[in-house]
Amino acid sequence: MAKTPRFTTQGKTADGSGDVPGQGSQDSLDSQGPADPKHPVDQGMPPLKLFTTGLQHVAAMYAGVVAPPLVVGAAVGLSPTELAFLTGASLFLAGIVTLFQTLGFWKIGSRLPFVNGATFAAVAPMLAIAKSSGPEDTLPVIFGATIVAAALGFVIAPFFSKLIRFFPPVVTGSVITLIGVSLMPVSFNWAMGGDEKSPHHGDFANIGMAGLTLVIVLVLRRFTTGFMKQIAVLIGLVIGTLIAIPVGITDFTAVTESDPVGFPTPFHFGAPQFAIPAIVSMCVVMLVSMTESTADMLALGEVVDRPADRKTIAGGLRADMLGSALSPFFNGFMCSAFAQNIGLVAMTRIRSRYVVATGGALLILLGLSPMAAGLVASVPQPVLGGAGVVLFGSVAASGIQTLMKADLSKDNNVLIVGTALAVGLIPIAAPDFYHAFPDSAKIILDSGISTGCVTAIVLNLVFNHLGRSRRDEEVVAHPMEPGEGISYERDEPDPVHGPDKAPA
Repeated sequence: MAKTPRFTTQGKTADGSGDVPGQGSQDSLDSQGPADPKHPVDQGMPPLKLFTTGLQHVAAMYAGVVAPPLVVGAAVGLSPTELAFLTGASLFLAGIVTLFQTLGFWKIGSRLPFVNGATFAAVAPMLAIAKSSGPEDTLPVIFGATIVAAALGFVIAPFFSKLIRFFPPVVTGSVITLIGVSLMPVSFNWAMGGDEKSPHHGDFANIGMAGLTLVIVLVLRRFTTGFMKQIAVLIGLVIGTLIAIPVGITDFTAVTESDPVGFPTPFHFGAPQFAIPAIVSMCVVMLVSMTESTADMLALGEVVDRPADRKTIAGGLRADMLGSALSPFFNGFMCSAFAQNIGLVAMTRIRSRYVVATGGALLILLGLSPMAAGLVASVPQPVLGGAGVVLFGSVAASGIQTLMKADLSKDNNVLIVGTALAVGLIPIAAPDFYHAFPDSAKIILDSGISTGCVTAIVLNLVFNHLGRSRRDEEVVAHPMEPGEGISYERDEPDPVHGPDKAPA
């Protein structure tokens, strides 16, 4: 009689489905009786829970996905109607690419609870394109460059994924921590009101609402149980928005002035144009986007106890690039992972990819209904900021948990973590640090996640790979299986040869 597959703390499941490090899944199975043959990532949920938890993911990433079209549209001089159209298209494409990632087909999709949308990394080069092109040509030039860059990214995705062996816990933990810390200024800006030009930016009403929302979420997480505890962020956003109405910081204009139904007409702003400088610029963005998506997939894999292997990363990057190549046809921009939703998964421990797929379907509906999209947009940014503190802080905490799997008793690993965090924090601690560098270089340097990731990878190569003996390589070269195959007795001082001279 065949045994039911179980998830173990190390190695693979009995059915060989994949590596499952950590004790979360095992503890859960032991507490629930017979093991479920499906990994929690692949388990479904009742329709109501799918809807509410999926809506929570939409609420967590909505501000981020609409920010690029709002910024670029304003720079191009779009009318309010055209701006709403561009925003709806961004939501529509975010939903499509999220479905690519979560459900997947062929060799496309990570099949993890992975949310995708327009990447903010492309905003700076798109604004540069806007300065060098006429208002009528800006969006077509951006769309043409995005198509070419995304097509190239799709081709190189499987080769890019081979870099996974250079992402051990000391690297992934540093990057995950940087993702959470780098997102914190976003939540702080939301808490202050979001618009730095507003005379009310940072006033007591905005920060007070953010603080109240934070308290509501924390109270719900502390004193509720079960499903209510899992959707604490969504409830906090709803309650915060309702309280914000008498405070006077809630604006429902986007609802009252929007059409109930609208479809992102292909090439609404004109056929794509292909300019070499714009293509080169977007190719740089593509590489940055792929680097961040790889780091995010590794982070999410640790959070859901299904480490992202080379196949998973290649599929995820293909989904990113396929969505980015398709996006300009419907007036959208380059797509990438949304790190804030990793924090939501980490906090709620709801790991089902079908929850995020439901969120993707909701994004598509929002993109097809400007009025519905306006309703979500009515959530005040201070309310989002209060919830963001919890979400982004959870990402940083996940990074610290991953670093605990690295051997920080080794000086080399301490140097890697310390230097990577320091370099990654430069854009946050000193925003003008790279002001004298060329704009093309600042696209990369102003992303602390990218610079910190590259720093950690390079230092890991220098300290833990180059010039090391085969014995030492075996200790550090298992990035997605921390601890497996490592005999910690080998790290103890040798009584004859001394602490650093044990025979191989």
